[in-house]
Amino acid sequence: MRWRLSSGVEAAEAALAGAGFDRAPWLVIAFAIGIAGWFVLANPWQWLALLALCAASALAAQGLLAADGRLPFLRQALVLVPLAIAAGCGVVWTKSTLVGAMAVRGPVVAWLAAEVLDREEQPAEGRVRLVLATREPGAKQGGGPGAGPGAGRAIKVRVNLPLKQDNAAIIPGARIRLRARLMPPAAPMLPGGYDFARAAWFSGLAATGTVLGKVEITDMGDGGSVLTATQARLARHVRAQLGGSPGTIAAAFASGDRGAIAKADEEAMRDSGLTHLLSISGLHVSAVVAAGYLLAMRLLALWPWLVLRVRLPLVAAAVGAGAGIGYTLLTGAEVPTVRSCIGAVLVLLALALGREALSMRMVAVAALVVLLAWPEALVGPSFQMSFAAVISIVAVHGAEPVRRFLAARAEAWWQRGARLFVMLLVTGLVIEAALMPIGLFHFHRAGVYGALANVIAIPLTTFLSMPLIALALVFDLIGAGAPFWWLAGQSLEALLGLAHWTAAQPGAVTLLPAFGRVPFALAVAGLLWVALWRGRKRLLGLAPALAGFAALSLAQPPDVMVSSDGRHVGVTGERPGELLVLRDGRSDFARDNLLETAGMNGSTRRFADWDRARCSTEFCAFELTRNGREWRFLVASGRERVEERALAAACERVDVVIADRWLPRSCRPRWLKADRNLLDRTGGLTFELDPPRLRTVAENQGAHGWWREPLPRPPRRQPSGSTAPKSGTANAPSGQSGARAEQTSATSPAPIAPDLRIQPPLPANSAPDQ
Repeated sequence: MRWRLSSGVEAAEAALAGAGFDRAPWLVIAFAIGIAGWFVLANPWQWLALLALCAASALAAQGLLAADGRLPFLRQALVLVPLAIAAGCGVVWTKSTLVGAMAVRGPVVAWLAAEVLDREEQPAEGRVRLVLATREPGAKQGGGPGAGPGAGRAIKVRVNLPLKQDNAAIIPGARIRLRARLMPPAAPMLPGGYDFARAAWFSGLAATGTVLGKVEITDMGDGGSVLTATQARLARHVRAQLGGSPGTIAAAFASGDRGAIAKADEEAMRDSGLTHLLSISGLHVSAVVAAGYLLAMRLLALWPWLVLRVRLPLVAAAVGAGAGIGYTLLTGAEVPTVRSCIGAVLVLLALALGREALSMRMVAVAALVVLLAWPEALVGPSFQMSFAAVISIVAVHGAEPVRRFLAARAEAWWQRGARLFVMLLVTGLVIEAALMPIGLFHFHRAGVYGALANVIAIPLTTFLSMPLIALALVFDLIGAGAPFWWLAGQSLEALLGLAHWTAAQPGAVTLLPAFGRVPFALAVAGLLWVALWRGRKRLLGLAPALAGFAALSLAQPPDVMVSSDGRHVGVTGERPGELLVLRDGRSDFARDNLLETAGMNGSTRRFADWDRARCSTEFCAFELTRNGREWRFLVASGRERVEERALAAACERVDVVIADRWLPRSCRPRWLKADRNLLDRTGGLTFELDPPRLRTVAENQGAHGWWREPLPRPPRRQPSGSTAPKSGTANAPSGQSGARAEQTSATSPAPIAPDLRIQPPLPANSAPDQ
């Protein structure tokens, strides 16, 4: 055993010694693991335990191996990796403490005196989004237009102003008074959904809401940032010169303003794998930087005096960096754009120093800079997808077979072009494979034909659309930009046509239901291992990668989904491609969340229109059969109180009760009572029936600052004439704790009385569900 251990240690030392610079990116991976650990672990005691464990591991490794001079690389790894993990955890914990803003406790309607911090026009949504600095509404702040500013804490809020009530004078720096309805930033509606509350926490937002009525401007202010005003004017100018959908895309390329892009165009770009073209990121910044670098090199080379005295690559790199930084600032300096700009500047620095321009070390340095400034970006899809794409490109082009395939040789131009085309297609396929688990994890969908579409879309955007837009803007200075706008419009029409055509093809989109973190982590860890190592040892990463992809392919939709407020319930598995829902929402938000969580893109049908459900004005009842076991459900659909004894009798005859209200203690279903009392603690939930398993939003939140259980709300006032009790916040039935409930006997209960108001009898003319 000792011999085997010794040989394994020596093999690890030899592998690390031979890895050379390939070791460095793994320290950034360790730093990222520390950040991820902070998000996964539940509370400060666990975060402290992680820091203590890392420190103890580093000290133990240093103490045990310091005297052994034969293992310098292994000692270095065993000391630095735990320290990097601890540093990652400490950085994100520190930022969360410094910038996190505690959300308001609940919905409130109040008058606000505020200063405009940011303005984002969203014509496609019929609104203008404002970020305001104000005071938290309190007792001294409500009441009416003349109310004082109140003594609450200073907070930052984001509100939506209807476009018809917009005023062009509401710009950053202006002081305004308005009446608004504010809400705490929303937690995920269902497990696995987008966590806006977490994003708002790191953005310093304490509330979001809607403006009610007109906005009063009390002070015009200083006009805000020059860059912000320039960005808004540029977006309006582009849309004025180029109408329709091409104009909205051109405005996004020129200024980063995506607010006018139609929903249908965004969906087509997403489903065709081209949505990355709409956000100012690596492709756009790289195109601007490359244009600046090449133009500087070509034009300055025409000046012999300068060529003989100045090293042109340094000057061209400075020009390219300046162009990239200017473009980043002009387009709003969002985190993805800043991240891309940092990477482009590092590439320019490598070129100026005569080093390899694109390498894993450069990618690692760029990732480290971003994670030091924005550690929360690690858990977002933007960071993951952009760096996954760049790592894939570097890994593919750094592989020895690819280097040999692309090596310069004496050949005809068309042969060289054919090899480049093949390489472009292969690179696209590799990128799609790397992005697929990320897209499926965050969005529950991924484009299949993105690699093919990008072969056309990326050159079209880089070499036609963006240069034509730039030329049009330049020639607009002398009033001669119209021909270039027309050409730019044609190229963007082609881009949109490609997106819509690709998205409409059969099987263009892969859909999967929400799944846990383990399959995602396995797939990402395996792909990172394959990408970062060289030689045969990279093949070791195929095992976890394939295991992760296999787990993804086996993911099954939950049988029942319940939104965090209990108002939206979805049931799967009854008819292929159809989702049964309790009610139609006023918007598509709830419907889209239910469909995405279920991994479906089909139609919906209300329980009331399903002939296997019996619905009254207050409740719907139905049965689901899974593996021979019949599960009976009772779902509240109305708001009026019912007679308590009738409700208690109905509850004891079903397995699950779901309600958006508080139910009395006497309501005791056999397995689970998901009423207002439970949902306030757990958030949205999903459950499978075979075998019974519950997933909740709360189980992945822990004690992080953005997750708080809402304050208990008083029960609704008793309607006159009702015989229901007036008391009462309901508790989960005995034997249930939090989100978990003990399953009881599976013996089928007696049928619910057909004359009970809660569950009317099945209509005689009902036909079986086809």
